[in-house]
Amino acid sequence: MNTITANQLKTKGVSVIQNNLLENQELVITVRGKEKFVVMDMKHYNYLRECELDTALHQAKTDYESGNYRTEDVEAHIKRITK
Repeated sequence: MNTITANQLKTKGVSVIQNNLLENQELVITVRGKEKFVVMDMKHYNYLRECELDTALHQAKTDYESGNYRTEDVEAHIKRITK
């Protein structure tokens, strides 16, 4: 993954992000030598979110099929999660 410093971003502006994203899908911004932020274009971000949602759906289906779920009313649920 390509990296730039916060100072490069400050001096060169958004163009340094645009230029780096032409070659890489993600860009790390470092602050004082430590990786702090990841920048990506919206298309790539939306793809990652879709993958995350597909994984959650798969896990929910697996839990349901294996009987790993509860059936309870709202009051019982709130009582259980606020203990």
